[in-house]
Amino acid sequence: MFNFVSKLMLLFLLAFPCGLISVAHVRADSVEDSVEDTDAAVDEENEDEDEMLVEEDQVQHSEGDEADADEAADKLVTSHPDADTTIIFTTGEEFPANEIVKFLVGFTNKGSQDFTVQSLEASFRYPQDFQFFIQNFTALPLNMVVQPQAQASFEYSFIPAQPMAGRPFGLVILLSYLDTEGNTFQTAVYNETVTIIEREEGLDGETMFMYVFLAGLVALALFGLYQVLESRTRKRISVKIEKGTVGINDVDMSWIPQETLNTMNKASPKTSPRKRTKRAAGTDQ
Repeated sequence: MFNFVSKLMLLFLLAFPCGLISVAHVRADSVEDSVEDTDAAVDEENEDEDEMLVEEDQVQHSEGDEADADEAADKLVTSHPDADTTIIFTTGEEFPANEIVKFLVGFTNKGSQDFTVQSLEASFRYPQDFQFFIQNFTALPLNMVVQPQAQASFEYSFIPAQPMAGRPFGLVILLSYLDTEGNTFQTAVYNETVTIIEREEGLDGETMFMYVFLAGLVALALFGLYQVLESRTRKRISVKIEKGTVGINDVDMSWIPQETLNTMNKASPKTSPRKRTKRAAGTDQ
């Protein structure tokens, strides 16, 4: 009995520390897990805060860029109140593809200071959004001083591209100039939507070849018809053969008067010349 109790006490002493160690290990694991969860939550919160800050910064920067772009655009299209511009298309209001389009721009200085006209440029824009360039033409440098109450005119020409035919585009014509203080101004002389047309050419290679081929066919048909008609007419015409005079009876004497015929009959012998010669030869013998 004593041995059994001693063995049971020994087992209890051995098992109790192990149980304490396992419980402490489980608690330590749970504490570590909770610490890791809290750290992860803190990290996620910090990341969310950083993302919010970055998005706010991006929004602020984008808003600032848009405002700067708007301000720059406003500055580009700003015109001076003392400057007046007009435009006349010398080649007409049509804009044919792959052909020269010319226009004149008039500039009037209505103020009391000089203006220096710098350049004149034109471009085709996307009709739904004029900020997108479709075809940009070379700017024409002018550098001409227009005195107060004076006028000046400038000529410009461009050629619309062939692939643009049949579609509408926004035509923007800008005139840039400076005042005496060096401030830059720009006036949109023309800012409207136009349609690029495609003119039909008079004769191209294919059309010319077709006309020549048809003319050859018509000429061949006429020549064949002429040959057929000529062969038929040749068969119908009879060949006339001229015959010599056989005797006096074959001669038409209806035009000779009757008195003359009677005289000729009396004077001429009734015998033939051949018999007459024979008789004359017999008498001689």
